[in-house]
Amino acid sequence: MNLYKILPIILLSIIFISSDAFSPTTVVSSSQSSHHCAYPLLIENKNGINHVGSHKQHDPFVLQSTQTSSSDSNAVQADFDDANNSAMTVPLTFNDMIKQASQAIADAKSQGTNRQIVRVLLPRDPNSGNLGQYFEDSVEIEGGGRSTQNLLLAPPDESWQGGIMQLYRAALPTCKEILRRASGDVGGVPPKLVEDRSVDESGVDGVGLLMTQSNDPKDDISCFVQPLQETVDAIERISSQAGQRLCILMNPQWRNVDDALDSASKGGGFFGSFANFLGGKGSSLKRLEDAGYREVYVIEGYVCKGGNVRLMKRFDSNWIAFAQNDSETDYIRLGEKKTRPSYQDVERMLDDKGISLKYARDIGLAPKLE
Repeated sequence: MNLYKILPIILLSIIFISSDAFSPTTVVSSSQSSHHCAYPLLIENKNGINHVGSHKQHDPFVLQSTQTSSSDSNAVQADFDDANNSAMTVPLTFNDMIKQASQAIADAKSQGTNRQIVRVLLPRDPNSGNLGQYFEDSVEIEGGGRSTQNLLLAPPDESWQGGIMQLYRAALPTCKEILRRASGDVGGVPPKLVEDRSVDESGVDGVGLLMTQSNDPKDDISCFVQPLQETVDAIERISSQAGQRLCILMNPQWRNVDDALDSASKGGGFFGSFANFLGGKGSSLKRLEDAGYREVYVIEGYVCKGGNVRLMKRFDSNWIAFAQNDSETDYIRLGEKKTRPSYQDVERMLDDKGISLKYARDIGLAPKLE
């Protein structure tokens, strides 16, 4: 953690303990500011919301009389039975992941969850030794383009040398494919997709908004690609306008794990508010939770004991941990937890399975993981 972030909390804690000078108060965080950016595709006028450049048959985000019902915020109280957990497998190809994610979206929606969070791996070219190769949007996924069977599925981490904009260029076509499959084709014609980059005020934060335009307006979907905490104002506004229509957050840029600042921001009083002001995500997550957003499909990855690990969860399953075998052809189930396994939890699961460090396996000092 950056020192400048934690020092104010330490100093204020000392002052607070030594005196009663501070009483609980509310500090408005940067993510809760009243500033709103303009949206070229969402221009308000006296007649409602007009979509510049969108189709003219209907206006997907003008509410007729629908609002998100209170039942939606508590939708899908899953009973995580053994069948749901045992059915979880790590997708080995891009198409497998798209199928899993879109199926989870459809299943959760059928059970009343219209506000969804999805985290997926991103496609990457395996034929180049240069980090920073990404899956270009201009490359066709189906038809005459490059076969998606050869694409690697990589976590959106620091190994992408092009930074957040390179991640966006990989996330965008991935999101498009998920939305096409989740929306379905009508008469063999997929829904039209409209991209709005104005939600990225700086132009370089790798945030976008995709909207599907189906034959029936009630089937339209809004999907924020790589939203920031500062995007929450826009998310709340679009969610309110969408009513019962599906809204998705794909690969949010805040992490699933908490640092000290995030933990402090989830508390109440002055210090919780101040931690939010410094960038803690507690307030943003609370606003999204109040809006009904729930994780419906998550696949994450990192390295533990030298080998690739995947963590997976659906809205109706526990968290499942997997380890990649040494031939890199499949993943072995390590264990499961109701809450997200920590790095230490995964390490213990590997130990319980008798899985040694990868370098030891590679040089013959330990059995291969097959």
